[in-house]
Amino acid sequence: MRSWRRLLLICLLLPTASAPVGRVLPQDAYVWQRHWTPALTDAMTRSASLVRGWRVLAAQSDAAGGLHRVSVDREALRASNRPVVLVVRLDSHVSLADPGAIAGRLAALVRDWPEPVAGLEVDHDCPTAALPAYARVLTALRGRLDIPLSITALPTWLGSPAFGSVLAPVAEVVLQVHAVQNPRAGLFDPVQARRWIDAMARRSDKPFRVALPAYGSRVTWRDDGRLLAVESERPLMAGGDDVRELMASPIEVASLLRGLQRDPPARLAGIVWFRLPTDRDVRSWSLPTWHAVMTGKPLPAEVRIATEPGDIPGTTDLLLANDADIDAPLPATVALPAHCRDADGINGYALADTGRQLLRQQAGLLRAHHRRTIGWIRCQEEPSYGSP
Repeated sequence: MRSWRRLLLICLLLPTASAPVGRVLPQDAYVWQRHWTPALTDAMTRSASLVRGWRVLAAQSDAAGGLHRVSVDREALRASNRPVVLVVRLDSHVSLADPGAIAGRLAALVRDWPEPVAGLEVDHDCPTAALPAYARVLTALRGRLDIPLSITALPTWLGSPAFGSVLAPVAEVVLQVHAVQNPRAGLFDPVQARRWIDAMARRSDKPFRVALPAYGSRVTWRDDGRLLAVESERPLMAGGDDVRELMASPIEVASLLRGLQRDPPARLAGIVWFRLPTDRDVRSWSLPTWHAVMTGKPLPAEVRIATEPGDIPGTTDLLLANDADIDAPLPATVALPAHCRDADGINGYALADTGRQLLRQQAGLLRAHHRRTIGWIRCQEEPSYGSP
């Protein structure tokens, strides 16, 4: 009898022990492009089956409070058959002194939209000290809407006593965990991002989503060390002596996403990707890479070194080639053949002091089925690398 009881207990416990932990998180995407191109509509078509809905940049304010609407391809949105949340970007320096005026302009945007929308989201990098004024704007706006109101939130707000008043009028929050620190610290830190997410779960009683990055930025500093420009989806052609290309790592972002699905914090409603990649966007992941991260597929790194004759007689160009369907990290070092007496690096690579290898100057990705020339060598005999 005891053995039967023991067997019954084991059978009762086995389903619990082997049951999958966590859940699949719904995933939205920001359509943040100000110019709707065929590449953008193609990306929407290819991605619609993977996203729950679109969060579309519909307007952006200037510092004076004027609202500049984006010309959106509504037919492409209708064709995608996905819910649409309108997003308004408020300038970080806009005055919040007249909540009614701001609320009126945002409510008018919703009224003028020809199709029903799933909600309105306000994106405002509000200084923490100004959160009480921002809360008054949101309260005034809530009274003018008959659709859900959501906002983006910065991690620096989490410790403010005024954060609760900001949350009160909204139905949902999107926590931004990328590009919220000094650019010299990088674009995205998965460990710090998880800390902020867990802090948000403790701080808020509202459903929230997490904005994850699928893009990169070009950051430029002035000669005196002050930040000059951050270029992402729009090239600014900024000068400056100190320039860095930052790119969110698909491997790091995928690791955080798996962790959130395996152990989701309380009230975590889903993910919002910034921003929808396109084939023409040089500072974003490729669409296949983004889709692989969204669906939990492997991310193999298959960069190989190749050569081709250089423009200068007697030299050979070194190239990196990615033949895979997924973007791959740039290798940190590229060893040079021992019989090559001269060499130099370009396009993000430099010759090491030893003269025996090229060193990557900053992390980055090589897009699927792309090549990059990274230097040249002059050798006494044919180099042993492959050919492109």
